[in-house]
Amino acid sequence: MALISVEVARDHVWAAVGARGPLAAERVDAAAAVGRVLAAPVVATEDLPGFDDSAMDGYAGRAADFATAFELGSLLPVVAQVPAGADPAPLPPGTLARIFTGAALPVGADSVLIQEEAEVLVAAEGLARVGPKRAVPAGANVRHRGSDVRAGVPVLAEGRVLSPGDVGLLAALGRTRVAVHRRPVVAILGSGDELLPVDAGRLPPGRRRDSNAWQLAAAVIEAGGVPRVLPTVPDRFEASLAAVAEAVRGADVLLTSGGVSVGDHDHLGTALHRLAGGSLGFHRVALRPGKPFAFGVLSGVLVFGLPGNPVSAGVTFELFVRPTLLALAGHRRCFRRAVPARLTSPLPAGDGREAWLRGGLAEAPDGLWIDVGRTQSSGALSSLAGADALLRVPVGAAARAAGETVWVHRLDTDDRVARFDAGG
Repeated sequence: MALISVEVARDHVWAAVGARGPLAAERVDAAAAVGRVLAAPVVATEDLPGFDDSAMDGYAGRAADFATAFELGSLLPVVAQVPAGADPAPLPPGTLARIFTGAALPVGADSVLIQEEAEVLVAAEGLARVGPKRAVPAGANVRHRGSDVRAGVPVLAEGRVLSPGDVGLLAALGRTRVAVHRRPVVAILGSGDELLPVDAGRLPPGRRRDSNAWQLAAAVIEAGGVPRVLPTVPDRFEASLAAVAEAVRGADVLLTSGGVSVGDHDHLGTALHRLAGGSLGFHRVALRPGKPFAFGVLSGVLVFGLPGNPVSAGVTFELFVRPTLLALAGHRRCFRRAVPARLTSPLPAGDGREAWLRGGLAEAPDGLWIDVGRTQSSGALSSLAGADALLRVPVGAAARAAGETVWVHRLDTDDRVARFDAGG
């Protein structure tokens, strides 16, 4: 089977994701909705603030009274005190009320003289008289009802990724529940007779721990999905067939790990083809690491056959699966943004397969630098575990010298674009 390019593979996956569309909405507690995507716009049901209030500590009064007092150099009596949370009585003309930030403005008052600009005289009996040191215009230091949000106006748009500030706004409006797109449920199915659970203790010869299951589950969580790790399937075709048929039940996405190459014991790929009626989307990609990578749709479930090598599984997840999970959860920016960085060492020319190298980033006064001098073996988990970025080397790319600028995809930030850009 001929290799297809990474670009063609991405287009194929993205077409299937687009046909599937974002997952249906569910209502969740607003406090737990940070990072989730709104499935419907939020419309304010009340004004914010709900009453005229004071923006500062000071004295509430009428602008006309303040103007007269300033012009004549006279003082106005303070006849009331209004703390936050109080329901103040109307304010008689020619008088002031001591008021505090956030407190409701008394009926009759239209301005607040801040305490730093007040001339205060306190009589022996404790009564205060106050005059302004400068003019106080009407509306000064007053937050009017609805000046922040008006009832009936949309305040959060469909498709918005909720921030803590958004949750604060929802709380202020009394919205304890909100409609967001459902998180994708991702079944994770590893294969291989050599795999043992990660807590297996001392390993017998020829066996290894199933680190891919943990790595992929963590990646699913980071991308906003819900992982469902299934028992490892042995290297037998009938067992693979039954395991895949069971795994797609109740899942939105199925990730298989290993068993999709061309070895005598690689049965998962064959099982996927059989269940797809021979119409699996594609099987091999001109990619390093990650050539043995399959994709298709089974019973409406998006299926990714990832390589068994841990770095290959991690890189193919990053390129193909992570954007898919974000899109299913309703995100509109799903791909890492490519940013420029300078090479700390020479970069060999590209060959017939697109390469994605793992590298470490360093901040410097002249910008980012990337070091890809670590091992690039697809079996070396350390190269992925310590990576801050992926560096794309296109097919047939020219060799690059140390100090030259390349495009990298940062793994230590979540700055995303709607579609993969020129850098990747």
